[in-house]
Amino acid sequence: MKSDAEPGTGVSMTEILFYHLTESKLEDALPPLLEKSLERGWKVAVQTTAEERRDALDVHLWTFRDDSFMPHGTDASENAAQQPVLLTASGENANAANVRFIVDGAAPPAIDTYERIVFMFDGYDAEQLEAARAQWKKLKGEGHALTYWQQSPEGRWQKKA
Repeated sequence: MKSDAEPGTGVSMTEILFYHLTESKLEDALPPLLEKSLERGWKVAVQTTAEERRDALDVHLWTFRDDSFMPHGTDASENAAQQPVLLTASGENANAANVRFIVDGAAPPAIDTYERIVFMFDGYDAEQLEAARAQWKKLKGEGHALTYWQQSPEGRWQKKA
């Protein structure tokens, strides 16, 4: 795991990113980010708000592209702890993930046990937008370093803050 805090600050060194979806849906934007996380050797948790949504993402990750295999499972499976990508509707870290994606406006668990937290939110969903703003304000107020990315008209990620 990582160190608990930056020396002398008491502030977590967890990298926190906000990904603002404006040109594509989560189902299109999430798989490439998961693939990059796996390429870096990270274990990943993807937290959503409901079991039905978790299960829909599970089906999607098996079929999102013909030429790709995304090794993953859900927290409802017996082998959840062994999954490189674990889809969950809870705040548990059943697969000891290094990276946690928070999607659909889910409430994040304690962030200090992760190397990276990624909030992905739909810019056209008022509830998700408000939840992301509230998280940004809360985490900024706690002294965390935050990065904000927004999609360009071509769907590429551009760092905005």
